Amino acid sequence: MVKLRLKRCGKKQRAVYRIVAIDVRSRREGRDLRKVGFYDPIKNQTYLNIPVILYFLEQGAQPTGTVQDILKRAGVFLELSPTQQTKFN
Repeated sequence: MVKLRLKRCGKKQRAVYRIVAIDVRSRREGRDLRKVGFYDPIKNQTYLNIPVILYFLEQGAQPTGTVQDILKRAGVFLELSPTQQTKFN
């Protein structure tokens, strides 16, 4: 099973996160399948590769709670079909 989750990067006390598609059994800093975005909580900046995120969501990938909040704030779920939107609301 594939999940969309955060992967920690950056220095101590200055964390930034990559949003990655990764196998469920991998650890947090493990090998990812694809990098699909970037999130900086200190500057509150996000970069999302929306076509790739939509592809993974359509294939059945499940976002974690934090990633789901980030994607909801960006309006990514509005671009999914109505039947798939109900899974993430």
